[in-house]
Amino acid sequence: MEPVRVGVIGIGNMGWHHARVLSLLRDAELVAVADTDPQRLAMATDQFGCQVVHDYRELLHQVEAVCIAVPTLLHHQVGMDCLRAKLHVLMEKPIAATQEEARDLNAAAEEHQQLLHVGHIERFNPAFRELVKVVSNEEVVVLESRRHSPHGDRANDVSVVLDLMIHDIDLVLELAGAKVARLAAAGGRSGTGPIDYVNATLGFSNGVVASLTASKMAHHKIRSLSAHCRNTLVETDFLNHTLCIHRRAHQWYSADHGELIYRNDGFIEEVSTTSIEPLYTELENFLRCVRGLEASAVDGQQASRALQLAHWIERSVDNPTMHLDQPI
Repeated sequence: MEPVRVGVIGIGNMGWHHARVLSLLRDAELVAVADTDPQRLAMATDQFGCQVVHDYRELLHQVEAVCIAVPTLLHHQVGMDCLRAKLHVLMEKPIAATQEEARDLNAAAEEHQQLLHVGHIERFNPAFRELVKVVSNEEVVVLESRRHSPHGDRANDVSVVLDLMIHDIDLVLELAGAKVARLAAAGGRSGTGPIDYVNATLGFSNGVVASLTASKMAHHKIRSLSAHCRNTLVETDFLNHTLCIHRRAHQWYSADHGELIYRNDGFIEEVSTTSIEPLYTELENFLRCVRGLEASAVDGQQASRALQLAHWIERSVDNPTMHLDQPI
């Protein structure tokens, strides 16, 4: 097949990586990138050798699909323009800034019969994919995530919930496999801007509980998700793509005359995963979806559900305990 002709809109931190990976994939042709920063466009010309444009609308008639990595507040405007131009869209998370905008994007994708994939990249982390396999045979009781980062110069237009925690919201929704019936949250700010630290607890209708913590006030990165099951504990490190399974195994070892030597209360399995960059896997999935060969791992409806919960968590920070009239 001919490579899919793709454009990248917004080449800041994440958009640059999209362009980098697309330029290496044989199933994609990176046609053009768009950005309002002349310096970034000059760097893209040197790095990728593709066309560069200041106005993203100039590339819409040249491509079949786009990766949109602009600030969250622009997702709706840029996404609607691309869908109306009958382009397949990979939208960086979150899908939009509001539920109303997310509904517009989903409606436009359905109306114009175009793919709307949302970039919840941790779905493609090899450690998470292995975690899904492990817990499929276990009874999950509690899910516990931590996503910490030092304060940076990116994504400071939104709270830590929409920037970081929304990844784990999406993951626990996938793992719990039920609707959220109750939630509580608390958080704080390091300054006058958006919320920088949040701890949230979600209670699912099937009894599973999820505890999520996200921070932009840390000194180093943490990306972890643990699944506490009836008989096992599964710890996942997304930064290192590693997985450890702690299993219970009460065994007693004694000498011939009956004296206790030691007791084994369990053992640990270290699971090997691949070192493939998750963005490669995500973009390969997107390209295959464009060709109709696969289903999107995270479509617009799934992303809208994660966004809705993110907004409830933000509101709950100022109102610590909320009971939902309808499960989400």
